[in-house]
Amino acid sequence: MWDASLSTVSDSSSRRYRADVERHLFTIFGGTGDLAKRKLLPALWAVTNDHERNWAILGVGTAPLSDAEYRDVAEKALVEAGADGSTAAAWCQRLYYASTASGFAGVAVRVAELDDEHQLGGNRVFYLALPPAAVPEMVTSLGQAGLASSQGWVRLVIEKPYGRDLDTARGLNKLVHTYFREPQIYRIDHYLGKTTVQNLLVFRFGNPLFESAWNRDRIDWVQITVGEELGVGTRAGFYEQAGALRDIVQNHLTQVLCLVAMEPPVRMEAEAIRDEKVKVLRAIYPLMPEQVVLGQYTPGEIDGMDVPGYREEPKVAHDSTTATYAALRFGIDNWRWQGVPFYLRTGKRLARRLTQISIGFSAPPVCLFEVDGTCQLHGNVLNITLQPNEGFELLFDVRVPGEKIDLQTLPLDFYYAERFGRIPDAYETLLGDIVEGDQTLFVRSDEVEEAWRIYEQVLADPAPPIEYPAGSWGPAEAELLLHRRGHRWVVR
Repeated sequence: MWDASLSTVSDSSSRRYRADVERHLFTIFGGTGDLAKRKLLPALWAVTNDHERNWAILGVGTAPLSDAEYRDVAEKALVEAGADGSTAAAWCQRLYYASTASGFAGVAVRVAELDDEHQLGGNRVFYLALPPAAVPEMVTSLGQAGLASSQGWVRLVIEKPYGRDLDTARGLNKLVHTYFREPQIYRIDHYLGKTTVQNLLVFRFGNPLFESAWNRDRIDWVQITVGEELGVGTRAGFYEQAGALRDIVQNHLTQVLCLVAMEPPVRMEAEAIRDEKVKVLRAIYPLMPEQVVLGQYTPGEIDGMDVPGYREEPKVAHDSTTATYAALRFGIDNWRWQGVPFYLRTGKRLARRLTQISIGFSAPPVCLFEVDGTCQLHGNVLNITLQPNEGFELLFDVRVPGEKIDLQTLPLDFYYAERFGRIPDAYETLLGDIVEGDQTLFVRSDEVEEAWRIYEQVLADPAPPIEYPAGSWGPAEAELLLHRRGHRWVVR
């Protein structure tokens, strides 16, 4: 996969763009939107080199902007991301703009003009940074305008959520495949671009110490947590329709689960890795209501500040039943994981921001260290933190010096920032992979459908969410998912 820059966004002297990447036009539909300004433009800035003239960027939107006005928008976004103003202004001279206000024909003409002007050989990326409802129309417009093919390569990038359920995901796949072939399609989930997520494959398959113990004989349970301190913010219009299951569980959490549970691929290449991820999903039975706890945050306190409940957020219905929290328990019915419970949870307005994988290893068959009949062993736990402090720690017991038997749990740890400094933003990695044509970190059509299948029954008839105060770790009922097996949620 592509090696992104380790520099900060403001350090233009060390920005890198692989010399062997072919000339191309990178088109952003939704070029003036929040995603483009916060993530895509800064990521493109970070990975391109102003001295290598093998790229051009076209922003597309509904606003009637000129090229100069769009460059001003982009420059402001880059400066807010930490770029130097004068350097950003020079970089933005390779940016152009087209409006859809008078129809799509003008966009197609502008694509052809830029391709000819910069001699890009027909190589094109179409990034749909659009609301989900706008994606089908844009795919159709691209196809009917003849932009799905050219004398070069064409790649289509679609953001999550990919559909709302199994039926709509299948329908969207059918529509996209009408105009684009599967090797052209990049269904993007930015969690897969995180360095720590990619390192799961190295951690598991490159270290025999862990791979030999990565199975039902040595692992007692697995937990994956995606916690957010923030509330719904300005995304109420989207979130009211999505909720926690569609926004985080069906994509982010499920993708991380696949990397934790998959078998070793026959080769470290895109199709072999994605084959193994699909096998994991096919081994999971659809979730039943008793395996899921849904919640919704009420007013509370975070970091000493009072915060409103979900129903008090702007543009949220006062009687909304949208879930802002989900905890789930299920198993993987295959040889490696039979009998091992997997616990997933996510929520907004939780105690703190945290994305963490926790692996609980089985306790010794006999406890040799007891005090007054109580076992002093705590069991080894491996915590892999994906954000905010990327790294991992292995918890193990040691004896405290003294005459009495007194065991203490201590961490053996590693953190990326301490060893490597800044690590690339996920979008930097993924955008580099797109222009290189590497689909390893992107979701295949059968994979997205299998992921929706798991949650189909729960999404069709969700239980009313249980209230939990903002600043907590969710409703108390979520603890019962684990207590029935003698487990508890891990937070480090």
